[in-house]
Amino acid sequence: MRRTTCARLGLSALLVTGSLALGVTPAGAQSEPAPSATRLNALNAQVERQLGDDSAGTYLDRRTGNLVVTVTSEAAAERVRATGATPQRVERSAAQLDAAMDTLESRAKITGTSWGIDPRTNQIAVEADRSVSAREMARLHRVADSLDGAVRVSRVPGTFHREVAGGDAIYGGGSRCSAAFNVSKGTTKYFVTAGHCTNLSANWSATSGGAAVGVREGTSFPTNDYGIVRYTNGSSPAGNVNLYNGSYQEISSAADAVVGQAIKKSGSTTKVTSGSVTAVNVTVNYGDGPVHGMVRTTACSAGGDSGGAHFAGTVALGIHSGSSGCTGTNGSAIHQPVREALSAYGVSVY
Repeated sequence: MRRTTCARLGLSALLVTGSLALGVTPAGAQSEPAPSATRLNALNAQVERQLGDDSAGTYLDRRTGNLVVTVTSEAAAERVRATGATPQRVERSAAQLDAAMDTLESRAKITGTSWGIDPRTNQIAVEADRSVSAREMARLHRVADSLDGAVRVSRVPGTFHREVAGGDAIYGGGSRCSAAFNVSKGTTKYFVTAGHCTNLSANWSATSGGAAVGVREGTSFPTNDYGIVRYTNGSSPAGNVNLYNGSYQEISSAADAVVGQAIKKSGSTTKVTSGSVTAVNVTVNYGDGPVHGMVRTTACSAGGDSGGAHFAGTVALGIHSGSSGCTGTNGSAIHQPVREALSAYGVSVY
Protein backbone atom coordinates (compact mmCIF):
# COMPACT_ATOMS: atom_id res chain seq x y z
CA MET A 1 0.00 0.00 0.00
CA ARG A 2 1.26 3.48 -0.85
CA ARG A 3 2.34 5.60 2.11
CA THR A 4 1.02 9.13 2.30
CA THR A 5 2.59 12.23 2.41
CA CYS A 6 33.54 -4.88 14.66
CA ALA A 7 37.13 -4.73 16.75
CA ARG A 8 39.25 -1.99 15.17
CA LEU A 9 41.28 -4.56 13.24
CA GLY A 10 38.14 -6.18 11.90
CA LEU A 11 36.63 -2.84 10.94
CA SER A 12 39.81 -1.80 9.12
CA ALA A 13 39.40 -4.87 6.94
CA LEU A 14 35.90 -3.75 6.06
CA LEU A 15 37.15 -0.34 5.02
CA VAL A 16 39.97 -1.68 2.87
CA THR A 17 37.48 -3.65 0.76
CA GLY A 18 35.25 -0.59 0.35
CA SER A 19 32.17 -2.71 0.93
CA LEU A 20 31.10 -1.00 4.14
CA ALA A 21 30.73 2.76 3.70
CA LEU A 22 31.43 3.24 7.41
CA GLY A 23 34.45 3.24 9.67
CA VAL A 24 36.78 4.74 12.24
CA THR A 25 37.90 8.29 11.53
CA PRO A 26 41.70 8.30 11.23
CA ALA A 27 43.74 10.86 13.15
CA GLY A 28 43.60 14.19 11.37
CA ALA A 29 40.66 13.25 9.16
CA GLN A 30 38.22 16.06 8.56
CA SER A 31 34.48 15.62 8.95
CA GLU A 32 32.26 17.61 6.64
CA PRO A 33 30.42 20.30 8.66
CA ALA A 34 26.90 21.15 7.59
CA PRO A 35 25.07 23.06 10.33
CA SER A 36 22.68 24.45 7.72
CA ALA A 37 21.56 20.91 6.86
CA THR A 38 20.83 20.22 10.52
CA ARG A 39 18.81 23.44 10.86
CA LEU A 40 16.97 22.84 7.59
CA ASN A 41 15.87 19.33 8.52
CA ALA A 42 14.91 20.39 12.05
CA LEU A 43 12.76 23.25 10.74
CA ASN A 44 11.18 20.98 8.15
CA ALA A 45 10.27 18.45 10.85
CA GLN A 46 8.78 21.25 12.98
CA VAL A 47 6.65 22.51 10.10
CA GLU A 48 5.44 19.01 9.28
CA ARG A 49 4.41 18.44 12.90
CA GLN A 50 2.53 21.73 13.09
CA LEU A 51 0.84 21.80 9.70
CA GLY A 52 0.42 18.16 8.69
CA ASP A 53 -2.03 17.93 5.78
CA ASP A 54 -2.46 21.74 5.78
CA SER A 55 0.73 21.84 3.68
CA ALA A 56 1.11 20.38 0.19
CA GLY A 57 4.85 19.95 0.70
CA THR A 58 8.06 21.83 1.47
CA TYR A 59 11.22 22.63 -0.44
CA LEU A 60 14.47 24.51 -0.09
CA ASP A 61 14.78 27.69 -2.15
CA ARG A 62 18.43 27.34 -3.19
CA ARG A 63 18.61 31.03 -4.15
CA THR A 64 17.56 32.42 -0.77
CA GLY A 65 18.33 29.46 1.48
CA ASN A 66 14.79 29.61 2.89
CA LEU A 67 12.50 26.67 3.59
CA VAL A 68 9.36 27.22 1.49
CA VAL A 69 6.10 25.69 2.70
CA THR A 70 3.23 25.29 0.24
CA VAL A 71 -0.24 26.06 1.62
CA THR A 72 -3.74 26.63 0.29
CA SER A 73 -5.06 29.10 2.88
CA GLU A 74 -3.99 32.35 4.52
CA ALA A 75 -4.50 30.83 7.96
CA ALA A 76 -1.94 28.13 7.15
CA ALA A 77 0.38 30.78 5.69
CA GLU A 78 0.31 32.68 9.01
CA ARG A 79 1.25 29.52 10.90
CA VAL A 80 4.18 29.01 8.50
CA ARG A 81 5.45 32.54 9.07
CA ALA A 82 5.36 31.92 12.81
CA THR A 83 7.86 29.07 12.39
CA GLY A 84 10.31 31.26 10.45
CA ALA A 85 9.71 29.52 7.13
CA THR A 86 8.34 31.11 3.94
CA PRO A 87 4.75 30.29 2.87
CA GLN A 88 3.74 29.85 -0.78
CA ARG A 89 0.10 29.74 -1.80
CA VAL A 90 -0.61 26.93 -4.26
CA GLU A 91 -3.62 25.57 -6.11
CA ARG A 92 -3.59 21.92 -5.04
CA SER A 93 -3.81 20.65 -1.47
CA ALA A 94 -2.03 17.61 -0.01
CA ALA A 95 -5.29 15.68 -0.31
CA GLN A 96 -5.58 16.51 -4.01
CA LEU A 97 -2.01 15.41 -4.70
CA ASP A 98 -2.60 12.19 -2.75
CA ALA A 99 -5.73 11.57 -4.80
CA ALA A 100 -3.74 12.04 -8.02
CA MET A 101 -1.19 9.47 -6.85
CA ASP A 102 -3.99 7.06 -5.94
CA THR A 103 -5.28 7.41 -9.52
CA LEU A 104 -1.83 6.65 -10.92
CA GLU A 105 -1.59 3.64 -8.60
CA SER A 106 -4.91 2.23 -9.77
CA ARG A 107 -4.82 3.15 -13.47
CA ALA A 108 -1.16 3.49 -14.49
CA LYS A 109 0.92 1.08 -12.42
CA ILE A 110 3.40 0.32 -15.19
CA THR A 111 6.78 -1.35 -14.64
CA GLY A 112 9.50 1.19 -15.47
CA THR A 113 7.66 4.21 -14.07
CA SER A 114 7.98 6.24 -10.90
CA TRP A 115 6.07 9.16 -9.45
CA GLY A 116 6.38 11.49 -6.50
CA ILE A 117 5.52 14.94 -5.19
CA ASP A 118 7.41 17.96 -6.51
CA PRO A 119 6.24 20.78 -4.22
CA ARG A 120 8.10 23.36 -6.30
CA THR A 121 5.52 22.95 -9.07
CA ASN A 122 2.67 21.64 -6.87
CA GLN A 123 2.48 18.55 -9.08
CA ILE A 124 3.11 14.83 -9.19
CA ALA A 125 6.27 14.31 -11.27
CA VAL A 126 6.06 11.05 -13.26
CA GLU A 127 9.10 9.50 -14.93
CA ALA A 128 8.99 6.69 -17.49
CA ASP A 129 12.14 4.80 -18.42
CA ARG A 130 13.08 3.43 -21.84
CA SER A 131 11.40 0.06 -21.14
CA VAL A 132 7.95 1.70 -21.18
CA SER A 133 6.41 1.05 -24.61
CA ALA A 134 4.71 3.64 -26.80
CA ARG A 135 1.37 2.04 -25.99
CA GLU A 136 2.03 2.24 -22.25
CA MET A 137 3.21 5.85 -22.63
CA ALA A 138 -0.07 6.72 -24.35
CA ARG A 139 -1.96 5.14 -21.44
CA LEU A 140 0.16 7.08 -18.95
CA HIS A 141 -0.51 10.36 -20.75
CA ARG A 142 -4.25 9.65 -20.87
CA VAL A 143 -4.34 9.18 -17.11
CA ALA A 144 -2.22 12.30 -16.55
CA ASP A 145 -4.41 14.38 -18.84
CA SER A 146 -7.48 13.34 -16.84
CA LEU A 147 -6.02 14.88 -13.68
CA ASP A 148 -6.35 18.54 -14.66
CA GLY A 149 -2.67 19.52 -14.64
CA ALA A 150 -1.79 17.81 -11.34
CA VAL A 151 0.56 15.39 -13.11
CA ARG A 152 3.47 15.94 -15.50
CA VAL A 153 5.16 13.10 -17.38
CA SER A 154 8.73 12.88 -18.67
CA ARG A 155 11.00 10.24 -20.18
CA VAL A 156 14.28 9.28 -18.50
CA PRO A 157 17.21 7.37 -20.01
CA GLY A 158 18.05 3.88 -18.80
CA THR A 159 15.74 1.63 -16.80
CA PHE A 160 14.75 1.71 -13.15
CA HIS A 161 16.58 -1.10 -11.41
CA ARG A 162 17.86 -2.21 -8.03
CA GLU A 163 21.63 -1.79 -7.93
CA VAL A 164 23.08 -5.05 -6.66
CA ALA A 165 26.23 -6.24 -8.40
CA GLY A 166 25.69 -9.96 -8.98
CA GLY A 167 28.67 -12.28 -8.56
CA ASP A 168 31.11 -9.64 -7.35
CA ALA A 169 30.94 -9.20 -3.75
CA ILE A 170 29.09 -5.87 2.01
CA TYR A 171 28.90 -9.54 0.36
CA GLY A 172 26.09 -12.06 0.67
CA GLY A 173 24.19 -14.50 -1.49
CA GLY A 174 26.78 -14.15 -4.26
CA SER A 175 26.15 -10.42 -4.59
CA ARG A 176 27.77 -7.17 -3.49
CA CYS A 177 25.89 -4.32 -1.85
CA SER A 178 26.91 -1.42 0.39
CA ALA A 179 26.13 -0.56 4.00
CA ALA A 180 24.38 2.69 4.83
CA PHE A 181 24.77 3.60 8.51
CA ASN A 182 25.99 1.94 11.68
CA VAL A 183 23.21 1.95 14.25
CA SER A 184 22.69 0.68 17.79
CA LYS A 185 20.13 -0.53 20.28
CA GLY A 186 21.63 -0.36 23.76
CA THR A 187 25.10 -1.90 23.47
CA THR A 188 24.27 -4.00 20.39
CA LYS A 189 25.63 -2.73 17.07
CA TYR A 190 24.10 -3.18 13.62
CA PHE A 191 24.21 -1.67 10.16
CA VAL A 192 21.25 -0.86 7.94
CA THR A 193 21.22 -1.51 4.21
CA ALA A 194 18.71 -2.13 1.42
CA GLY A 195 16.01 -4.74 1.91
CA HIS A 196 16.50 -6.16 -1.57
CA CYS A 197 20.07 -6.89 -0.42
CA THR A 198 19.17 -8.51 2.92
CA ASN A 199 16.57 -10.60 1.07
CA LEU A 200 19.49 -12.34 -0.65
CA SER A 201 21.34 -13.75 2.35
CA ALA A 202 21.26 -14.17 6.13
CA ASN A 203 25.05 -13.82 6.51
CA TRP A 204 27.18 -10.91 5.36
CA SER A 205 30.95 -10.56 5.05
CA ALA A 206 33.44 -7.81 4.27
CA THR A 207 35.22 -9.73 1.51
CA SER A 208 33.96 -12.03 -1.19
CA GLY A 209 33.88 -15.50 0.35
CA GLY A 210 35.24 -14.15 3.65
CA ALA A 211 34.14 -14.84 7.22
CA ALA A 212 30.78 -13.43 8.22
CA VAL A 213 30.84 -10.14 10.10
CA GLY A 214 27.10 -9.98 10.68
CA VAL A 215 23.78 -11.78 10.47
CA ARG A 216 20.49 -10.50 9.09
CA GLU A 217 17.90 -9.62 11.74
CA GLY A 218 15.29 -7.99 9.53
CA THR A 219 14.44 -7.35 5.88
CA SER A 220 11.65 -5.60 4.00
CA PHE A 221 11.29 -5.54 0.20
CA PRO A 222 9.23 -4.82 -1.87
CA THR A 223 6.90 -2.03 -0.62
CA ASN A 224 9.81 -0.84 1.56
CA ASP A 225 13.52 -1.25 0.87
CA TYR A 226 15.42 -1.62 4.13
CA GLY A 227 17.11 -4.35 6.15
CA ILE A 228 19.28 -4.66 9.26
CA VAL A 229 22.36 -6.78 10.01
CA ARG A 230 23.71 -7.39 13.54
CA TYR A 231 27.49 -7.43 13.95
CA THR A 232 28.57 -10.86 15.17
CA ASN A 233 32.36 -10.56 14.97
CA GLY A 234 32.84 -8.62 18.23
CA SER A 235 33.46 -5.32 16.45
CA SER A 236 32.48 -1.89 17.70
CA PRO A 237 32.38 0.22 14.53
CA ALA A 238 32.28 4.00 14.51
CA GLY A 239 29.13 5.87 13.48
CA ASN A 240 30.45 7.53 10.35
CA VAL A 241 30.41 7.26 6.56
CA ASN A 242 33.36 6.61 4.25
CA LEU A 243 34.09 9.57 1.95
CA TYR A 244 36.59 7.48 -0.06
CA ASN A 245 39.28 10.18 0.13
CA GLY A 246 40.91 9.08 3.37
CA SER A 247 38.37 10.85 5.56
CA TYR A 248 34.99 10.06 7.05
CA GLN A 249 31.78 11.94 7.74
CA GLU A 250 30.49 11.78 11.30
CA ILE A 251 26.75 11.08 11.53
CA SER A 252 24.93 12.45 14.56
CA SER A 253 21.23 12.52 13.63
CA ALA A 254 18.66 11.29 11.12
CA ALA A 255 15.97 13.22 9.26
CA ASP A 256 13.71 13.15 6.22
CA ALA A 257 15.10 14.78 3.07
CA VAL A 258 13.70 18.08 1.75
CA VAL A 259 13.16 18.82 -1.95
CA GLY A 260 15.97 21.11 -3.12
CA GLN A 261 18.36 19.93 -0.42
CA ALA A 262 21.94 19.08 -1.43
CA ILE A 263 22.89 15.49 -0.59
CA LYS A 264 25.78 13.08 -1.00
CA LYS A 265 25.69 9.35 -1.70
CA SER A 266 28.42 6.97 -0.54
CA GLY A 267 28.52 3.50 -2.10
CA SER A 268 31.05 0.79 -2.83
CA THR A 269 30.95 1.23 -6.63
CA THR A 270 30.70 4.92 -7.50
CA LYS A 271 32.13 6.01 -4.10
CA VAL A 272 30.89 9.52 -3.21
CA THR A 273 28.62 11.39 -5.61
CA SER A 274 26.62 14.56 -5.10
CA GLY A 275 23.16 15.72 -6.10
CA SER A 276 19.98 17.29 -4.83
CA VAL A 277 16.52 16.07 -3.88
CA THR A 278 13.89 16.44 -6.61
CA ALA A 279 10.80 14.62 -5.27
CA VAL A 280 9.47 12.95 -2.13
CA ASN A 281 6.83 10.29 -1.40
CA VAL A 282 8.00 8.57 -4.57
CA THR A 283 6.67 5.26 -5.87
CA VAL A 284 9.07 3.25 -8.05
CA ASN A 285 7.66 0.35 -10.06
CA TYR A 286 10.63 -2.03 -10.22
CA GLY A 287 10.27 -5.20 -12.26
CA ASP A 288 10.09 -7.36 -9.12
CA GLY A 289 7.73 -5.16 -7.15
CA PRO A 290 6.97 -1.56 -6.22
CA VAL A 291 8.45 0.50 -3.40
CA HIS A 292 6.63 3.46 -1.88
CA GLY A 293 7.48 6.57 0.12
CA MET A 294 10.93 6.90 -1.48
CA VAL A 295 13.01 10.00 -2.32
CA ARG A 296 14.28 10.88 -5.82
CA THR A 297 17.64 12.67 -6.23
CA THR A 298 20.07 13.67 -8.99
CA ALA A 299 23.07 11.76 -7.54
CA CYS A 300 24.86 9.20 -9.73
CA SER A 301 25.00 5.53 -8.75
CA ALA A 302 25.65 2.08 -10.23
CA GLY A 303 25.46 -1.65 -9.50
CA GLY A 304 26.82 -2.47 -6.04
CA ASP A 305 25.78 0.89 -4.54
CA SER A 306 22.51 -0.62 -3.27
CA GLY A 307 22.20 -0.11 0.48
CA GLY A 308 24.68 2.79 0.55
CA ALA A 309 24.31 6.03 2.48
CA HIS A 310 22.50 9.21 1.43
CA PHE A 311 23.36 12.05 3.80
CA ALA A 312 23.74 15.81 4.22
CA GLY A 313 26.62 16.76 6.49
CA THR A 314 26.11 15.00 9.82
CA VAL A 315 22.48 14.09 9.00
CA ALA A 316 21.58 10.59 7.81
CA LEU A 317 18.82 10.79 5.19
CA GLY A 318 18.42 7.55 3.28
CA ILE A 319 19.42 4.05 2.20
CA HIS A 320 20.24 3.74 -1.50
CA SER A 321 17.73 1.66 -3.43
CA GLY A 322 18.30 2.04 -7.20
CA SER A 323 18.16 4.37 -10.18
CA SER A 324 17.51 4.60 -13.90
CA GLY A 325 21.21 5.20 -14.57
CA CYS A 326 23.49 8.20 -14.86
CA THR A 327 24.31 10.54 -17.74
CA GLY A 328 27.55 12.38 -17.06
CA THR A 329 27.08 13.81 -13.57
CA ASN A 330 23.28 13.80 -13.73
CA GLY A 331 21.84 10.74 -12.00
CA SER A 332 18.54 9.52 -10.62
CA ALA A 333 19.48 7.80 -7.35
CA ILE A 334 16.47 6.72 -5.29
CA HIS A 335 16.66 6.30 -1.52
CA GLN A 336 14.56 4.74 1.20
CA PRO A 337 14.09 7.31 4.01
CA VAL A 338 16.28 6.05 6.85
CA ARG A 339 14.03 7.26 9.67
CA GLU A 340 11.41 4.70 8.70
CA ALA A 341 13.97 1.89 8.97
CA LEU A 342 15.27 3.17 12.33
CA SER A 343 11.73 3.26 13.69
CA ALA A 344 10.91 -0.22 12.35
CA TYR A 345 13.88 -1.78 14.12
CA GLY A 346 14.01 0.46 17.21
CA VAL A 347 17.61 1.55 16.56
CA SER A 348 19.43 4.88 16.39
CA VAL A 349 22.36 6.35 14.49
CA TYR A 350 25.29 7.32 16.70
